[in-house]
Order: sequence, then structure tokens, then C-alpha cells
Amino acid sequence: MSGVEALLRWLDLAGIAVFAASGALVASRKQLDAVGFIVIAAVTGFGGGTVRDLLLGRTPVFWLRDPALLAVASAVAVLVFFTAHRVENRFRALLWADAVGLSLFAVLGAEIALIAGAPPWAATLLGVATATFGGVLRDVICNEIPLLLRKEIYALAALAGAATFVLLRMQGIWRDPALLAGMAACFSIRAAAILRGWSLPAYRARPGRHHPDRD
Repeated sequence: MSGVEALLRWLDLAGIAVFAASGALVASRKQLDAVGFIVIAAVTGFGGGTVRDLLLGRTPVFWLRDPALLAVASAVAVLVFFTAHRVENRFRALLWADAVGLSLFAVLGAEIALIAGAPPWAATLLGVATATFGGVLRDVICNEIPLLLRKEIYALAALAGAATFVLLRMQGIWRDPALLAGMAACFSIRAAAILRGWSLPAYRARPGRHHPDRD
């Protein structure tokens, strides 16, 4: 295994771990049992990559080809099951774990799409899907409004990270610097949004115009 392949491997495991942790933290807020923790952690960790692989026609999907990924997600879920009570503000911890996973998966998803032959624009969108769809499935199952649909800067951060990586790769920049730049772009935007409360403008209902009846 080359140095780059080893790096990608560890990044992939790290992404699964942090997204699994974010899913398990939601499970702790919902007071689920240990099996529920594992299910939500796995859905969060694998959901986006599963959607990406299905759209690219890469079957069986990635986690069915690598049992170690399911083992990592399950181990993280069990760990959080026994330690979540030590995190005083679990929603805040969820946001930061999710931000790290978002940054990792946005660029890794785009990288996998490029390797599979997707054009740059499609690879960028698939990077966003990889980074966000696991969280969407997690929140839908746990009956919460997905972060993707809130006015928080979330998908935009993933788009910035994936686009940065793809643009740098198209310019011939080496993979390692492109990966780090993409992750930094995504995490910086998401972290700033969390710390400063940045959000996109939300739609506000207005009274409709009154049209008098016409004879």
C-alpha cells in the first residue's frame, strides 16, 4: 500500500468514526438502547457513501466490501453508549463531530467519484452527497429536522470543500495537498458558522396580495 493509499485508508476510517460518533450522540439524546446506537451510527457513517456508490454503479457498496468499516462504526457506537453521559452539551459535541465528518467525506467522496470516471461537476456534487446524506438519514430516522434543511451553513461548506479539491486536482495539484486544502476549506466554513452563528437567509412568509373580485 502506497503512502497516499494508506492516508486515504486512515482518512476513510476516521470519517466513518466521527460520523458514527455523531450518529451515536443523536441516539443518546433519543435515549435508544445499544442496538439503536449501532444502527444510527452505521446509517450516519455509511448513508452518504452508499448513495454515492449506487449513483456511480459501484456495487456491492463500499461497506459490504470492507467489514472493518462496520466494526469501526459499531465500536464507536458502543463507546459512546457508555460515555455519552460525560458530555455535558451533547448537541454541541454533535455539531463538531459532524463538522469533522463533513470535511472528510466531502473530499473523499469527490475523490472516489473522480477515480470512478465522473466529470468534475458530478464529482463535486457526489462529494456533497457523500458528506451530507448520512446525516439526513440519521435525522429523519430520529425524527429531527436534518441539518441540511436548516438555515445553517452546512451543504454550502461541503460544496466548498469538494469544489476546492476537484479544482485543485484539475489543475494538476498533487492529491495530498488537494485533500488537505479541500478539508480545510469545508471545516473552516462550517466551524465559523458554528462559532459565529452564521446562517443563510430563510424564507419569511408574507401576507398575500389582495385581488378584488372582477365582474
